[in-house]
Amino acid sequence: MKKGLLYPDAGGLYCPAGDFWIDPLKPVPRAIITHAHADHARSGNAEVFAATPGIPVLDHRVGGADALSACDYGQPFELGQARVTLFPAGHILGSATVRIETGDGIWGVSGDFKRAPDPTCAPFEPFACDTWLTECTFGLPVYRWQDTTEVIDEIIDWWQGCRDQQRPAVLFCYALGKAQRVLAELHGRAEGPVWLHGAMQPLTDCYRAQGLDLIETRPVSAAEKGYRFAGDLIMAPPSAAGSPWMRRFPKHGSGFVSGWMRIRGNRRRRGYDRGFVLSDHADWPALIQTAQDMGARRVITIHGNGEALSGFLREQGIDSEAWNLRQTLRQA
Repeated sequence: MKKGLLYPDAGGLYCPAGDFWIDPLKPVPRAIITHAHADHARSGNAEVFAATPGIPVLDHRVGGADALSACDYGQPFELGQARVTLFPAGHILGSATVRIETGDGIWGVSGDFKRAPDPTCAPFEPFACDTWLTECTFGLPVYRWQDTTEVIDEIIDWWQGCRDQQRPAVLFCYALGKAQRVLAELHGRAEGPVWLHGAMQPLTDCYRAQGLDLIETRPVSAAEKGYRFAGDLIMAPPSAAGSPWMRRFPKHGSGFVSGWMRIRGNRRRRGYDRGFVLSDHADWPALIQTAQDMGARRVITIHGNGEALSGFLREQGIDSEAWNLRQTLRQA
């Protein structure tokens, strides 16, 4: 792989001009972390730069508050010979894309992003760059998201069906980002409380501390002994499915909120009663639109199987290639 302004090395995606790594895979002297999900944020870095709104969640997830430098969106800062600016990614609270400018040009790195509206985070903001490194988690034409309002309608209808049968409605989703987005969408449209798994409570508190409006919630641990949760909505991470914790919800209905539910077989294989298609990543049309919005002459796909997207962009006259970062980093 030809080395440029950014390239993969043993630590992750490295910028030699600024001597920093983006979302490093192991502890490094200087890191830019795009957001607090575990596959992008790891502990042990000596110096970390991240978007200001995401600092509380990042500190909760990886600790090391003394090493965290808060960076306001749209405000450039210097690292070595590189000029760096973070922009909203629209993925989760405090998520960022990274613009890097050196004498060799301007590159942009997506981390993860989405273009759909989300009341819990700032919307994605395009910027001009020469080369755009884009995630492609859902980089196939089959992945096209419906309107968020329609998905929330489906969740509320399913919850009401469980309530009519006096069954607990257990909704599985990721503890950071997806859970709080659903809670924000339910605010003003449904009556709480919604009961939360312990893994979700402190993260939800971080969101509330930033003034975001969420439906009323209570920790499951606060329920009285013997409470049956009949007709209540309970939210939990996927790791809770099949665990002893689920014994508190006899005869429950189960649902899973994820972009992966776009493929019906995924719901059946994972054993959920219902699948709700709501993703915090860009779908196929948004990936294409964003590549065009960035105005980049070159697009590199990362964080997913990007061959389909790269091939499509080449057909549109855009220089594009897919980087298999996992394989490249294993060989570094």
